[in-house]
Amino acid sequence: MKVELKDVTVEFKNGVRAVDHVNLEFREGIYGLLGENGAGKTTLMRVLTTIIKPSGGEVRVNQVGYEERNYEILKKKIGYLPQELTLYPNLNVRECLDYMGGLCGVPKGECRKRIDYYLERTSLAEHQKKKLRQLSGGMKRRVGLIQALLHEPELLIVDEPTTGLDPEERIRIRNLLVDFSRDRMVLFSTHVVEDLAATCSSLSIMKKGVFLYSGTVTELMRKTEGHVWAGVVKNEQEAKELEKKYYVSSKLYVEEGLKLRIISKGKPEIPCKLAEATLEDAYMMVSTALIN
Repeated sequence: MKVELKDVTVEFKNGVRAVDHVNLEFREGIYGLLGENGAGKTTLMRVLTTIIKPSGGEVRVNQVGYEERNYEILKKKIGYLPQELTLYPNLNVRECLDYMGGLCGVPKGECRKRIDYYLERTSLAEHQKKKLRQLSGGMKRRVGLIQALLHEPELLIVDEPTTGLDPEERIRIRNLLVDFSRDRMVLFSTHVVEDLAATCSSLSIMKKGVFLYSGTVTELMRKTEGHVWAGVVKNEQEAKELEKKYYVSSKLYVEEGLKLRIISKGKPEIPCKLAEATLEDAYMMVSTALIN
C-alpha cells in the first residue's frame, strides 16, 4: 500500500497558496505531519479525503488516481477525523456510531462488534448511553475517532486527534493508532511534537504550504545532534540578552538562577554543555531554519 503526492498545489480564489508544490510518499504505519497552525496541514488532508481538488499535481492511493470517477472507490479506502467534527447532538454515543457505521456500509452485526471493541479501547463504554451534547470535548474527539475507524479503512487520516484529551487519554489514543496502523496507513497531523515522538518513524514538517523536512525521525535527530545546549545564567536580564542572539527553547528557575535550553549551531557565549536533543528541538531547528 502506498500514498503518493507529486507536485501538489492548492491555491484558493483569493490568491492564497495553502499547499505549494508538495511531494510526499508513505506506506504502512504512521506518518507524521507536523507544523504550526496555518501551515497547510488541514488543507493537504482535505485533498487526500477528496474534499478539496488540488489546483495542480497528482495524488494516488494504491495506484488509484484522484479523479472524480474514482472518488467513490477512494472514499471506501479512507477514514477521516477532521479537526472540527460535527456530530448529532441529540443521539447518544452508540446511536451515533450505529448510524455512522450504516452510512459506511458496515453490516449491522459486524458494526456492533466493532463499536463494542472501540468503545472499550477508548474508555467510552460507560458513556455510550449519553447524548453527544452531554459529552466533553475530549469525549467527542474519541467518538469522532471511532467513526473514522468503523469501516476499517486502508488509509486513516487524523487531524489533531488528541486535542482536548488529558494525558492518560492521549496515551490511550496514540496506542490505538499504533495498533491500527500495523498493516494500514495512518496520516497523523498535529502541532504537538510529543504525540509524533511516541508514534511515528517518519514525518514531514510543514510551514506556509511547503515541506521544510521529509524523512525519518532518526535522520532528523541525527541532524540535530551537537546543536542543543544547556547552561545557567544568573537572572532574567542575562536570559533576555541571550534570547536576542539564540533560540532559547526553555527556561527553568533553579537555585543558581535560570537554567536555559538553547538551540544553536555553535556553542553559546555562556558556560554550557551539549544536551541530548529531543524531537521538539529538531522541529524548532527546522522551523527556524537553523538546519535544512
